[in-house]
Amino acid sequence: MPSAEARAARATRRPAFGQRLASAMAEHGPLCVGIDPHPGLLAAWGLSDDVHGLRSFSLTVVEALAGRVAALKPQVALYERHGSRGLAVLEETLALCAAGHTLSIADAKRGDIGSTMAAYADAWLGEGSVLAADAVTLSPYLGYESLRPALDRAAFTGRGVFVLGLTSNPEGASVQHVGGAGSVAKGITDAVGAENAGARPFGSTGLVIGATVGGALEKLGIDLASTAAPILAPGLGAQGATGADMKASFGAFWPQVLGTSSRDVLKAGPDAAALRGAAEATRDSLL
Repeated sequence: MPSAEARAARATRRPAFGQRLASAMAEHGPLCVGIDPHPGLLAAWGLSDDVHGLRSFSLTVVEALAGRVAALKPQVALYERHGSRGLAVLEETLALCAAGHTLSIADAKRGDIGSTMAAYADAWLGEGSVLAADAVTLSPYLGYESLRPALDRAAFTGRGVFVLGLTSNPEGASVQHVGGAGSVAKGITDAVGAENAGARPFGSTGLVIGATVGGALEKLGIDLASTAAPILAPGLGAQGATGADMKASFGAFWPQVLGTSSRDVLKAGPDAAALRGAAEATRDSLL
């Protein structure tokens, strides 16, 4: 007899995440807005650094931007710092994204082995989980195949994942660039390509590639086109990258890129119209 999750997944008949993301980008443009309730931003909005401020901030962003951007990306750590009540706000935020027909990407960067990874997959990708998002970010640095429970669960439920590939933090190169032409980062991108074999225009296994990685793709011989992976590219705006910078960095791979901006859009709040205006201006810089 099929499991309860199998019955639920069959009942939803949810298209694959890669297809849904491609449609969202075609309709709303290649912008994902991060929901990052940093203490400084809460203060700038006149909100308290507690669960009440967290909830007001999160719901304001979703209500202002749902249906206007390709995806929204809550930063999970900034909810976890408020304990169980913070996670309850995250659950509400993800539910509101779904109700607003906007893709959600839980920026959790989970990575572990065996039953622990399977538990993460249940939480972030399982049918019926209150924390299930449309996609979740994953760290492959215990070995790409350590992610298998999440990769398989995402495929089963029509959800997606974004695997850390080339990040823009200065320390990342000390691991990701090791090996030169046979670098760790290239091994990860090749594995993602194998995961997405035959998918068009995107597979459901994406990559996180920093908007400010510059010439690292060419230096390491990484061909993103062959991966059929949607590229989540953080670093737009407050971290220094412009739309023009990103187009130059990604070149021919640009159609795969979902640019991510958080603080540069969020600083326009709490006024909903101002948030929408900032998001529209950022999106237009990517077109």
